[in-house]
Amino acid sequence: MQAKKLKILRNTLGSYRRERDEFLFYCPKCEHHKSKFSINLQKDCYKCWVCDYSGRQLGRLVRKHGSFTDYKAWGEFKEKVNISDFELLFAEMEMGDEPEALELPQEFISLANKKLPLASLPAQQYLRSRSVSKADTCYWRMGFCGAGEYEGYIVIPSFDLKGEINFFVARSYNGGWMKYKNPRVERNKVIFNELFLNFQEELTIVEGIFDAVVAGQNSVPLLGSTISEKSKLLKSIVMNDTPVYLALDADAGKKTMVIVDKLLQYGIDVYRVDTSGYDDVGTMTRNEFDRRKSEAVKMTHDGCLLYRALSV
Repeated sequence: MQAKKLKILRNTLGSYRRERDEFLFYCPKCEHHKSKFSINLQKDCYKCWVCDYSGRQLGRLVRKHGSFTDYKAWGEFKEKVNISDFELLFAEMEMGDEPEALELPQEFISLANKKLPLASLPAQQYLRSRSVSKADTCYWRMGFCGAGEYEGYIVIPSFDLKGEINFFVARSYNGGWMKYKNPRVERNKVIFNELFLNFQEELTIVEGIFDAVVAGQNSVPLLGSTISEKSKLLKSIVMNDTPVYLALDADAGKKTMVIVDKLLQYGIDVYRVDTSGYDDVGTMTRNEFDRRKSEAVKMTHDGCLLYRALSV
């Protein structure tokens, strides 16, 4: 079995040399000119002694840097991921046409501007009431509309990898009967603010845009009730083997477990952030959210079963 594993690792990482129990490859992340990327087959772990790129479960390394054929072969050693489901997911990776680029409402005025009209005061007051800082306003490119279809709405745009607008969230700030008014877009094809997300780092998934403001810059709001098999977000997470922190509303336990099950099915590390005692993440202070995130519980299939049993 060791010889088979080394063959797959050689296909994935290139040549290697051996030092006792360690197999030294060239690091796929920092690409240092010396073979300082150490793999221990017995302990099922890896570490680069130059850039500190490290982790457990070598199968994840093969998935991230190797071919699907090699990952499938690795799965025969220890079937933790449902390989057939993984193959099905990537068989459908061709998303078809990307959603058409949108335009912001013609009346949109950026709240990041230094000089703002008096008409912006109610929008600014609403953001202050939600503890949204000027820095947040600039980072999320928030604006408002004082006239037109979106009069009385904060408008927060989303950008795709090309820097084009692929979605926007419009939230009423003057008590309008429609709290949210968003464009009709095939949301499975949209990752909110994809341009600014780093899937090589842990990703926090929240429900709404103001939850994402509190959760931090590498966070993404759900644009639907769950993450479907056809979701571009799911596919990007799986492709990059991105650790996920789920911070959905406290009353969304069933929704959370559905998403946890889906991510665990593909071998993703999932952590559940406790949001109890608050209506949503957006009503927390950042310090409180950061504390709760640091105490997040890593989920397992057994943990999901236990949660469901206790929720009956």
